[in-house]
Amino acid sequence: MRTLTDFEKYVIEEKGTERPFSGEYYRHDAPGVYCCKKCDAPLYLSEHKFPAHCGWPAFDDEIPGAVTRHMDADGRRTEIVCSGCGGHLGHVFEGEYLTEKNLRHCVNSVSMVFKSREESEKGDDAMNNTNSAFTTFGAGCFWCVEAIFSALNGVISVKPGYAGGNAADADYKKVCGGGTGHAEVVHIEYQPELVSFETLLEVFFQSHDPTTLNRQGNDVGTQYRSVVFAHNEAQAEAAAKAIKALTDAGAFSDPIVTEVVAFDEFYPAEDYHHDYFARNGEQRYCALVVKPKVEKFKKAFASLLK
Repeated sequence: MRTLTDFEKYVIEEKGTERPFSGEYYRHDAPGVYCCKKCDAPLYLSEHKFPAHCGWPAFDDEIPGAVTRHMDADGRRTEIVCSGCGGHLGHVFEGEYLTEKNLRHCVNSVSMVFKSREESEKGDDAMNNTNSAFTTFGAGCFWCVEAIFSALNGVISVKPGYAGGNAADADYKKVCGGGTGHAEVVHIEYQPELVSFETLLEVFFQSHDPTTLNRQGNDVGTQYRSVVFAHNEAQAEAAAKAIKALTDAGAFSDPIVTEVVAFDEFYPAEDYHHDYFARNGEQRYCALVVKPKVEKFKKAFASLLK
């Protein structure tokens, strides 16, 4: 992750906005790739950019999977964030008919860093041995799950949030009501050459009870369901294979009820949920519930820790 200035933190982490017509990429038109300022993930190609005369860089398309959408708290606009790190980019608008795609990503320049074609190609070559991948798990309260996966070697980032429901319902209070369809999840970026998806699955199944339907301990509701949101067919097959192997081995006395469903969208949780256990270790729930789970996990997977 790149170290951010105070103003970059204000926009990217606190969802601020730079002044219109002030950003370095507003009139920028060189060929290349626009990447996330915080995590360097590619977001937009130069051919996606168009002059919208709105005061901020505008794009009518995105690199597939690079951008996640969710509603602002007031329900009036659709925010766009980096799918990799959850950093705030800006907002997306439809129905303006400014281009044939009828879409405008209005992005803060300060949320991005530009790489020329040559720089991007060199970066791709340098990253051949460190490519990252993503997966999304639901295993009860995301405070617990975030703390566990963050400790694994090869895991780049773990973001708490919501998946399975609509953007308008990606709100903690709504999700806690149990009727949104969302599960509390962690969105994990990892390096497959350092930690395999199969290893992540092993940690997933050993760090929660996959046999209790819509429940983990005293946390009850569909938002606490055991679920693997598979990002591709290979992940779905690996998850199904792991469930079968555990079932055949009689690893649990009750049937495994873990869902395996296709990943659609990840909606980052409110800022105060991020790194919750690390920042609130003495809080009652953390001390009584999260800490014992984390300690048990670290003993079982000592060789895999950072």
